[in-house]
Formats: sequence, C-alpha cells, structure tokens
Amino acid sequence: MEKVETVTSVAAPLIRANIDTDAIIPSREMKSVSKTGLADGLFAGWRYTAIGGREPNPGFVLNQPAYSGVRILLGGTNFGCGSSREHAVWALHEYGIRAVIAPTFSPIFYGNCVRNGIVPVRLAAPDIATLAVWVEQDPAGHPLTVDLRAQRVTSGGGHAFSFEIEAEPRDMLLEGLDGIDLTLKQRSAIESFRAADRKARPWIYLEPTP
Repeated sequence: MEKVETVTSVAAPLIRANIDTDAIIPSREMKSVSKTGLADGLFAGWRYTAIGGREPNPGFVLNQPAYSGVRILLGGTNFGCGSSREHAVWALHEYGIRAVIAPTFSPIFYGNCVRNGIVPVRLAAPDIATLAVWVEQDPAGHPLTVDLRAQRVTSGGGHAFSFEIEAEPRDMLLEGLDGIDLTLKQRSAIESFRAADRKARPWIYLEPTP
C-alpha cells in the first residue's frame, strides 16, 4: 500500500449527510472483483445524466472543470454508511481521492479507507463548512492540505484545524502498511513465541504421517 503523509489538492465539497456506499458506487457499477476498473462508476447516480449512461451531469461537483484533479473530498455526517462493500473505497482511490473530510464515518468504511490508502479525517461540521466556503471562492487557487503526521488540515487562507486519529490507523497510512504488514511488525515476538511453544508442545509441530 502506498504511504500517505501529506495531501495538498483541490478539495471538492460534497456535503450531504448519509452518503452511503451505494451512492459512492452503485451495485450495477461493480463490474470488477479487483481494485481497478471502478473509477468510472464512482458516484454514477449523481455524476451522469441517466442510469447506466456516461453523459456527464454538468451540475455535479466532480464534473466541473474547477475541481479537476481533486484528491480531497469534503463530506457530511455518517459518510460511507450502508453496505460494507470495499468497492466504494477502491473506486474513490482509483479516481484519485486520498483524503475524505467528514464529521463522522461509518466504522466499516473508515477502516476500509485506512486499509486502502485514504485518510479519513474527522472534523466538526462548522469547520468543514468554513473550509467549503473558502474552497468554493476559487477551487483551483484555494487548495487544502491534509497533514497526517501533524494531524492538521490547513488552507492558504489561514484556516487550521486539528483532527484526531488512532495510532494504529495513523501508522498504517504513514508507513503504507496493510493488515498483514502491521502484524509482521511483530515478527520477532511471533518467532520467539513459536520457538518457545515448539519446546513446550513439540507434538503440535509434528508433520502428519502420509
């Protein structure tokens, strides 16, 4: 998994409460079991003018030229609720999103973000509204910065908001670790345990007789 330390980018305001995983990627758009081939289906119900079509809806924020190259989303309460489909995070990541800022997240979605290289930032709704006003004045000229190491979101307009993130998710994102890599950080302790256990219970480690 790629490391994420600092994300500086155009930020797209999509401040709606309860944006669920079916809105992020409708089930009809989940045409791949891998992490690729999903970006076109991101927010398909809002992004396109017709179900199943690909004609852009000019009123949707991600289709507006001012938000080209977006890597940060500003969202509403309970972002990523609904089903546990990891495809929602895969689609966001493939599209280029590296941070989502919202007051609260669905716990499963939050964990999926961490395990796929997207920083889930929890900020109070009024702080997000302040950032949205700043961004909307000049999206390309008013980028935001998410600094995971400092745990701060800043803008060129002097806004600075701190956020909390648990130590384990923070380390996974900063070091680019998935769940297996995180476990293997304890390799020496695991090997020491196995060596001691082999002496205490040698029968557990006997090879089965053909």
